[in-house]
Amino acid sequence: MADKIPPPTDQLAAVPLDNAGASSSTVHKPWSPSRTRIRSILGRPDGGAGLASQKVQISGWVKKGREQGKGKFAFLEVNDGSCAANLQVKVDASVSDLSKLVTTGTSLTIDGCLKIPPQGKATKQKIELSAEKVIDVGTVDQHGKTPYPIPKTKLTLEYLRDHTNFRARTTTMAAVTRIRHKICLAAHVFCDKHDICYIHTPIITTSDCEGAGEMFQVTTLINQSEKLEKDLVKNIELTEAEETLAKVEDRSKLKPGLLLPRKDGEIDYSQDFFARQAYLTVSGQLHAETYACSMGDVYTFGPTFRAEKSHTSRHLAEFWMVEVELAFAGVEEAMNCAEALVKDICKYLLEKCLDDMELMKNVDEACIDRLQMVALTSFERVTYTKAITLLEEAVAKGKKFENQVAWRLDLASDHERYLTEVLYKKPVIIYNYPKDIKAFYMRLNDDGETVAAFDVLVPKVGELIGGSQREERMDVLMERMEEKRLPIKEYEWYIDLRRHGTVKHSGFGLGLERMLLFATGMDNIRDVIPFPRYPGRADL
Repeated sequence: MADKIPPPTDQLAAVPLDNAGASSSTVHKPWSPSRTRIRSILGRPDGGAGLASQKVQISGWVKKGREQGKGKFAFLEVNDGSCAANLQVKVDASVSDLSKLVTTGTSLTIDGCLKIPPQGKATKQKIELSAEKVIDVGTVDQHGKTPYPIPKTKLTLEYLRDHTNFRARTTTMAAVTRIRHKICLAAHVFCDKHDICYIHTPIITTSDCEGAGEMFQVTTLINQSEKLEKDLVKNIELTEAEETLAKVEDRSKLKPGLLLPRKDGEIDYSQDFFARQAYLTVSGQLHAETYACSMGDVYTFGPTFRAEKSHTSRHLAEFWMVEVELAFAGVEEAMNCAEALVKDICKYLLEKCLDDMELMKNVDEACIDRLQMVALTSFERVTYTKAITLLEEAVAKGKKFENQVAWRLDLASDHERYLTEVLYKKPVIIYNYPKDIKAFYMRLNDDGETVAAFDVLVPKVGELIGGSQREERMDVLMERMEEKRLPIKEYEWYIDLRRHGTVKHSGFGLGLERMLLFATGMDNIRDVIPFPRYPGRADL
């Protein structure tokens, strides 16, 4: 009889370490921050009332402050970013200079005692902090050249985009950020629960995953060229003849890039940092496939980039994607996984982030109902051909779309939202798209006209996920690449996956920012990412 395999053990947890990293018998307490987070006070079922008489230290920023009692004391509304609610703090003038504390934006660290506010007091809070000592104060410059840009008045989202370094101090943007965190965590938890291994794919790549060519180039040649031009201008002797002086003046007017190294009339990228053309990635999928074809199910979660000059409310130049690759899986299994992921994220937000979701009802009253509907509803599945037929029938009945409806044309946002919000009133998965409008790596169906691709469409947003079964047949893959006029040589490493131990596999990518638009009800994608990058703007 074979020996039983012992369960895995956490060897590190079994070896106590002293401060130098050596084994010892010393027991160390787990780390915890010295301050008390406001969420741990106000987030209790009793609103914090059960903590009365306890001593705590809190740190945060003043949202509102007012002196009262003819300057004898002040009330401060303090927020530390852990939740939407503010903790009311009462500070007596004997404890600190009140004039330095009451200005909106001031940062504070305060020691005090939690107390129940007096009966009948006009406050929603069931607990307040009575300050005993003000430890640190970060004052706000009210009279300088750059005044604090986040006053107590209501601000537009457009205004906040011009102050990205401070917009997280607003209630709405802070809530969006916490919801973003929970969505990321939910995606990681889902993948870990299903044994999908997390891998890191490169941000700098030499492959165009989508084949569209809308990529940001990574190069040091321009910097080298600018330096060379400056050196040439600086080193020429200005005491030479007037003709030489004229040449110097002409040289000083040259634009960067004219001195790039060239070979046979083309830019010589062998002189560049990577000795070849390189780009910021549009997707980690191709690289993830190499690990899926070695380790089974994998996923990557990182930033992706598109150099598409689009100014719509649905496009960014830099955005984040959860990309899953499933080995030995067909397109139906990928659709099942994608649907389960979206459902789990919705459930996670309802369970772990309900207070912030309640706040987002100020932006979109239906946001929580939408999460509940998606979490509990099976997604509709229709072919691309059927979807086009349904849209054409709507047009015949008088429905007007901004974009043309026709087979071989991709679905536009207004088409997608009609299908999800009007026709089916729930998420819809469209599959079997025409090959001409999809990427080269998607598996060709037996009809020779469509590929095993799918999009998950949701209300409010439209396309949330795009995926497909990958083409595992080497000959068909190469034919598709030739049709798309892609350089075979640049993709030899990708083709090798089909040459050596090819396997059926499928995958998809979920746009994090689009998931946030769906969850929060925000209208513009630039308002659900901490530092938006789009044409003409790359602030900070």
